[in-house]
Formats: sequence, structure tokens, C-alpha cells
Amino acid sequence: MAAALTQMLGRELAIAPIQTGDRMNREEFERRYETMPGIKAELVEGVAYVMSSPVSNDNHGAPHADLIGWLVFYRAQTPGTEVADNATVRLDWDNEPQPDALLRILPECGGQSRSEDGYVVLAPELVVEISASSKSFDLHDKKNVYRRNGVREYIVWRTEDAELDWFVLRGGSYEQLETGEDGIRRSEVFPGLWLDADALLANNMRRVLEVLQLGLGSSEHQEFVDRSLQGRVDASAE
Repeated sequence: MAAALTQMLGRELAIAPIQTGDRMNREEFERRYETMPGIKAELVEGVAYVMSSPVSNDNHGAPHADLIGWLVFYRAQTPGTEVADNATVRLDWDNEPQPDALLRILPECGGQSRSEDGYVVLAPELVVEISASSKSFDLHDKKNVYRRNGVREYIVWRTEDAELDWFVLRGGSYEQLETGEDGIRRSEVFPGLWLDADALLANNMRRVLEVLQLGLGSSEHQEFVDRSLQGRVDASAE
């Protein structure tokens, strides 16, 4: 009887809902997370965070949609890349975030991440988070996790502060991506991924996409596309 009770309690504990602050490894996190449909949770430095509060349209929903649109427009004209919205990423045994958006180079085209059991494994090249302000852990613990695991570019849109940070990984540290004299920020990892951040913050998506189209017409972007297509040909020939 005692053994049966212990076994039953063990099963219940294994599927206990995740609570913010719970400490666990990635394996336990995934096992418990699978029993919580409709809930967003992340594992950062071995600590679980459950996002169960309502999502604000002004501070999250609308900005999120605009950034996704910008990334999808780029992906549509850039073979060998992939955009994901709120996809769980297996970074290491203590970290499994679910970023608001990511853009990655596919492995057959030289990307550093891969797919495993339907999940993105290892660091995508670009991660995007929508945060309320600089006080968010997106700019602290999570930023450090992305840096340590090799996310090469990291964008944080601080909606309450009306600011957008674009970090580039250089020598093991994140540095702010410089804005050109023309007011445009140009990705160092994804040629042609250009952004007029002021237009984005002003809700001028027409201008945002016009600038992106200029980037997509650059010679650097065409060279990147050519390399990606050649990588696919080489991978299929192996």
C-alpha cells in the first residue's frame, strides 16, 4: 500500500503545473510544460517563468505584429532563412526560452541552430523580445543567457520607454548596433535586413517596409541569397 501511494504521488508530482520561481532542468520543464496548453512559460537559468497575465495590445500585441511583419517580409525574399513566432528554443540544459520572434539561417545554408523533435535547438542568429521597459529581465538575465549561448543579434523593443535596442555579439559581449547617418540600422548577420527604428516607433510601417525593400535590393543581400542557394545545392548533393 505504501509503495503504491508513493508511486501515485510521484506521478502527480511529475505532472504538477509549473509555477513561476520553480527550479528545474530542461527535461523536467518540458515534461511539465506539455501538460499546460495555452500557457506560455520559459526556463531561464534553471528558473521557470509563467506568463499568465493579459497581453496588452498597445505595449505588446501591436508591436509584436509589426516586428513579425518586418521579419516575414525579409524571409519571403531571402531563401535559407526562417522566422518563428513564440517558438520554444532549447539553448542548454538550464535554459529554454520562448522568444517573441526569431530569425535563423537554416543549417543547410550554414546556420548555427538545427531542428530536433520539432524544436529549435541551439542559438538562432537573431532573437526579438517585446518588453515593457528596461526593468524587464529581457535586458538582464535573459540577455546574458542569449549572449552566453551565442545569439548573434538581439533586439529588444521597450514599448513603455519608446526605445529599441539592437545588440550585436562581438568578442563575447553585446554592443549596440550603430545607426547609420541616414537613420538606418543594418544587420551584420543578415545582409539586407535594414530598419528605420524611428519609423517603427512612430508606427510608420510604410516607411519601415520601404527601407527594408532598399536593403533587399542591395548587392550584399543578393550575395547572401546566392551563398544560401549554393549551400542548399551542396547539401542536397551530399
